Amino acid sequence: RIVDGRELEPPEPFVQTMEALDAIERGQKVLLLLCREPFPLYRALELNGFEWETTQAADGTVEVLIWHRSG
Repeated sequence: RIVDGRELEPPEPFVQTMEALDAIERGQKVLLLLCREPFPLYRALELNGFEWETTQAADGTVEVLIWHRSG
C-alpha cells in the first residue's frame, strides 16, 4: 500500500497512514511518501507496534516504509 502525502495538508498524511496501517496484516507494508521527514509520526508508530525505515529519494521525496514489529 502506498500513501502519497506530498500534496496533502496536515494532519491528512498522518490520518491516511494510520488508516492504511489498520488495514494491513503481518508481512505487509505501507510506503508513505512525503516532502519532509515526519518526526511526530515516529512516536505514534513506536507506540502502536510498528517499525519503519526512512530514506530520501533523489528528487527529495522522503520515503517511510512501515511494517508490524516482529515478535
